Amino acid sequence: MAIRRIDHVGIAVPDLDEALAFYRDTFGLVAEHEEVNEEQGVREAMLVPADGDPSTGRVQLLAPLRADSAIGKFLDRSGPGIQQMAYTVDDIEKTSEELRAKGLRLLYDAPRRGTAGSRINFVHPKDTGGVLVELVEPGGAH
Repeated sequence: MAIRRIDHVGIAVPDLDEALAFYRDTFGLVAEHEEVNEEQGVREAMLVPADGDPSTGRVQLLAPLRADSAIGKFLDRSGPGIQQMAYTVDDIEKTSEELRAKGLRLLYDAPRRGTAGSRINFVHPKDTGGVLVELVEPGGAH
């Protein structure tokens, strides 16, 4: 299995526009990419340093489109905060297969569409010490 780098840290927020302004004004992070992912039920933004190197990892802000989405449920249960840790992988099918062979549970039987055309899956937090781990095989824009 090849984890290439930290891809991003996902942070659940109730209002994406307010969070974007806060991260820009407080930390100097700017949106490299924004999109709505209807399948996941989120409006999201990937943040990078305004004057830095985005290859070091990103901050992903996730706001729910509806209360019954995973992010909506997370906010209801836990409030705003870190929701997931994501790692870049070269081959999501191979990585998923290797993790399943080690006894870990993945949330999806097959990868789903993630940000900017990426392919994603998640490792169940009960198998990772309480951390929701996202596996990201980048799309062309990442």
